[in-house]
Amino acid sequence: MPAERAGSSPGGRGKAVPVEGTAGQLCLPIATAENPKGATRRRTRDRLGAIRAGAPKAIDKTGSAAPATMEEVAYRLTDALLKVASNKGAPGPDGQTIEALCEQWPIVLPRLQADLLAGTYQPGGIRRAYIPKAGGGQRGLGIPDVVDRVVCEALRQVLEPLWEPTFHSSSHGFRPGRSCHTAIAEAKGHLEDGYEWCVDLDLEKFFDLVCHQRLTAKLAQRVGDRRLLVLIGRMLKAKVVLPDGVVIVSEQGVPQGSPLSPLLSNIVLDELDQELARRGHRFARYADDAKVYVSSERAGRRVMASLTEFIERRLRLKVNEAKSAVARPEERHFLGFRLRRDPQTGTVEVLLSERTKRQALERVRQLTPRNWGNSLASCIARINAWLVGWHGFFGIASAQEMQIMRKLDAHIRRRLRAILLRHWKRKRTIAKRLVKLGVPRRSAWRQVYQGRRSWWALSHIPAVDHGLNRAFFRGRGLVALVDMHRQAHQHIVAPESPQLALWG
Repeated sequence: MPAERAGSSPGGRGKAVPVEGTAGQLCLPIATAENPKGATRRRTRDRLGAIRAGAPKAIDKTGSAAPATMEEVAYRLTDALLKVASNKGAPGPDGQTIEALCEQWPIVLPRLQADLLAGTYQPGGIRRAYIPKAGGGQRGLGIPDVVDRVVCEALRQVLEPLWEPTFHSSSHGFRPGRSCHTAIAEAKGHLEDGYEWCVDLDLEKFFDLVCHQRLTAKLAQRVGDRRLLVLIGRMLKAKVVLPDGVVIVSEQGVPQGSPLSPLLSNIVLDELDQELARRGHRFARYADDAKVYVSSERAGRRVMASLTEFIERRLRLKVNEAKSAVARPEERHFLGFRLRRDPQTGTVEVLLSERTKRQALERVRQLTPRNWGNSLASCIARINAWLVGWHGFFGIASAQEMQIMRKLDAHIRRRLRAILLRHWKRKRTIAKRLVKLGVPRRSAWRQVYQGRRSWWALSHIPAVDHGLNRAFFRGRGLVALVDMHRQAHQHIVAPESPQLALWG
């Protein structure tokens, strides 16, 4: 059970009183963040190193799938712990941390293996957390206890080789060697082959509506060890602890947040993939986001009607009719992109969706707040980390999106200018700094003192643009999306846009 929270010390500095307690299905002693005797990061890292060194090697060295038995799951627990620890997840409802579990692993492992082999292991609860969805609203995540996550990861390692070879090649979500980029590449190939209408299927609350009975029946077709089926059934029906403390029993759905959930979702939707393949359709699917490509609008409406009936009657899922549509691919976003055939060249372009652009601007705003109180260098470091990751994903966009990259770069520089001007505070200081940066003295003083302006308005006057220009920020380490995108598309360089002023 969760340990009680310790009170603060009389000094008021937040130094915690040691917490003694137990947590988890095995009633193990825990070391929470409030326990100064708990595991530190260095001790956890050392412990993981020792665990990794002593981890057993794979049983099957021939490359073939190991048998799906509880013994194999118990054997893979240490490998599963290393995988879970690398993800650095949050504690579940029992409050036990991954650091605490690593410290106790020599004690935990034999007891956990014994419970699994005896069929007496009982999963704990699932902590429900909500995160904002890209299209609005909230997405519910289920965070299991750390021990449960390790067991789920071991199950995944045992079950995945049984299904992975038979999954359809057009399924790209949560599979080895596949990604959002491979899904976009396949969708682009369908358009290049002349399938220029898109049937956009939106599965309403897919992870919450998966039928346990159908899923268990699918698993039983390839898993002969009844103990595994019983264990998975217990995990699917684990109690869910809501943010307000209310506990509910799950009768359907798979928790988003469990290492096993992506595999289970692919097993459920593989039936849809095989049906699409049997009908001869061209499609690309990533998790519950599926796009079917047809040659005409009429064919698309016919496919939409028949697939909706198949999904709702056969799979017992629900199609969100309000969000599903038959349209041109450039009118629908897929994994943050739009696909469009260039009317002049006939080539298929990968473009950023409007939602992606809005989210990028919002993220820049969050990373460059007007009241930023730290140094400019620390702000640039935060921006750089995001820019490299963002372009690592969206850099597959066609060279025609170079203008969007330029605008976003210009917008970032203007946000940084506003922060720097606010740090300089006085107009006299601003004018002097601009003169030192090469702005003509008369222009700097006249423009800075011309009327009352906000920091944002002042950040775009010609004198500030000239002094705090692209070279100024490049010299301070700011990376540019244009440079990264040009390296990826050196054969095409889009011209400068006269509308850069709208973005800064």
